[in-house]
Amino acid sequence: MIIEKNTVVSVNYRLTVSDNNFETEELVEETASDNPFTFLFGNGGLLEEFESNLNGLKAGDSFDFVIRAANGYGTSNRENVVRIPMEAFVPPGEELDTEMVRAGNYLPMVDDQGNHLQGLVLEVGEEFVVMDFNHPLADKDLHFKGGVIDIRSASAEEIAHGHVHGPGGHHH
Repeated sequence: MIIEKNTVVSVNYRLTVSDNNFETEELVEETASDNPFTFLFGNGGLLEEFESNLNGLKAGDSFDFVIRAANGYGTSNRENVVRIPMEAFVPPGEELDTEMVRAGNYLPMVDDQGNHLQGLVLEVGEEFVVMDFNHPLADKDLHFKGGVIDIRSASAEEIAHGHVHGPGGHHH
């Protein structure tokens, strides 16, 4: 069986990133053989170029490819760096949690339309907290190296729900 639309695929990989043509690489994620990455192929849930590089492979095949930043998580946008009033971080009658709200920490936030975001605290001032809401892998080229562990046909329920059920997937 080959990887194609509506197959459930299990892979092991090592993901490294670089912003300087891979003169140096930083490890971001590495799966283990007892916990591979398992996903429903072709339902639009992953980077398009990630899937196109796996399309047609079979169990036992290896892969080694780079996704340039523009085709991965994009480039940073200055508009995604914002100053948020300190009141947003301090509940009434309480003090600022300096362990949580400090430069270098990622914080879960909700925008004015109810969207959930992760923001990186860049600076904590007297009146404002400066946060970066660009994706953490923006501006980074992604290097995936690994192998295909298993491929199977997706069930009708998995296809309808858009995700894998059972081992390595979602449980209802």
